[in-house]
Amino acid sequence: MELVKDLQRELGKVIIGKDEVVELLFISLINKGHVLLESVPGTGKTMLAKSFAKMVDAEFNRIQFTPDVLPSDVTGIQFFNPQKHEFQLRPGPVMTNILLADEVNRATPRTQSSLLEVMEERQVTIDGETISLPSPFMVMATQNPIESQQGTFPLPEAQMDRFFIQLDLGYPTIEEEQQILQTYREGEPLKELKVLFTKDKIEQLQQDVKKVRLSSEVELYLLHIIHQTRNHDEIELGVSPRGALALMRAAQGRAFIQQRSFVTPEDIKKMAPYVLSHRIVLSMEGSLKKTNTQVINDVLKMIPVPVEAAVK
Repeated sequence: MELVKDLQRELGKVIIGKDEVVELLFISLINKGHVLLESVPGTGKTMLAKSFAKMVDAEFNRIQFTPDVLPSDVTGIQFFNPQKHEFQLRPGPVMTNILLADEVNRATPRTQSSLLEVMEERQVTIDGETISLPSPFMVMATQNPIESQQGTFPLPEAQMDRFFIQLDLGYPTIEEEQQILQTYREGEPLKELKVLFTKDKIEQLQQDVKKVRLSSEVELYLLHIIHQTRNHDEIELGVSPRGALALMRAAQGRAFIQQRSFVTPEDIKKMAPYVLSHRIVLSMEGSLKKTNTQVINDVLKMIPVPVEAAVK
């Protein structure tokens, strides 16, 4: 899809060597999904979010989560205006298009839970008043895995399940890092990025991706994968129905950007690790031997791939 190639080309001026990440972000955006970015510090998570927001002509806000951040700091408050002698609404940073929740696992569980309604319902409730969020709306949250036991509050399964996909940016290769040095030696490429999508275009794409079809064989293949996670020896908690819907939508998104009107088993296999890995809880024995992604890959190997791949 030319739009995705343009996005990769433009974002490649700022974030080097992350074409697949850009593709996955775009799939999340057109499916109204939220993204959890997990990687060590300094790998470009914040820059990625800011660059992505600029290219899709979206309003961008950032919250730096710390233990003293309150739910009202996220959603907003009603404050008394002494000049007008009345209470006025002061919306929080969630009233935006793309929200960067930086180091979300540093916030207390109470503050983390304030994101639940925002992410799922796309609205906030302040003193009994419900306010819809702008469209499009997407949360890009980051967490630092190396500090998971140092003054942090691990995200509960209920909140992990609300993230459409989880991405690990990882370290760049020597060639990519050399290009980073050369790119940032004399300038700030973020300032030179162009707007590629209007909000109206994004909303149209969000409608179009829903038209991508699944055959009954592909649907059953997807469901067998989901149910295998619920009956796997190394998995204590399997994927929820919300996870099954997310995998279907992610596969639709991959087919859509490849300009196909139907989902293939390959779409499901490709998207499964990103969509399902953070939605399972390994048993004690399983967690000692493998990562979540490795177990999901094992599950994929257990399920026979259907021969019938397309929708007629």
